[in-house]
Amino acid sequence: MRSFDFAPLHRSTVGFDQIANLMDRVMANDAPQPSYPPYNIEKLDDDSYRISIAVAGFTEGDLSVEVREKSLIVSARKADEDTDKTYLHRGIATRAFERRFHLADHVQVTGAAHADGMLHIDLERQVPEALKPRQIQIARAPKAIEKDVVDANTVN
Repeated sequence: MRSFDFAPLHRSTVGFDQIANLMDRVMANDAPQPSYPPYNIEKLDDDSYRISIAVAGFTEGDLSVEVREKSLIVSARKADEDTDKTYLHRGIATRAFERRFHLADHVQVTGAAHADGMLHIDLERQVPEALKPRQIQIARAPKAIEKDVVDANTVN
């Protein structure tokens, strides 16, 4: 795959750091991504999402969910197990992992729950009132202003 140099973009723009960083991240994702643990991302409604991660074999104490610098970081490390057990077959993977999800602007983690071998993380887009679209009421012009506008149009 081709490699692009985004240095000119960084030098000639101001305030577009997020776009440049996003492009850098996308270009760096050529490396194969880990497939463990498997996960789903659901859109529950217009502003609500849920990430569900299969974490069979882990307890709440083994899991960590952290938000840092617009990234959701989910990690797990299994506490030292009893070495007294002898396994004939060990098919449940409990190896340590770290999975990162980049969060869009105004997306907040609202909760996490662990049940039936699944870790569910709820997210919600919370757009500030100042950034939400708003309707501007158009007032009817007073009669004097309307007459001046009509007179100005007839002169031209």
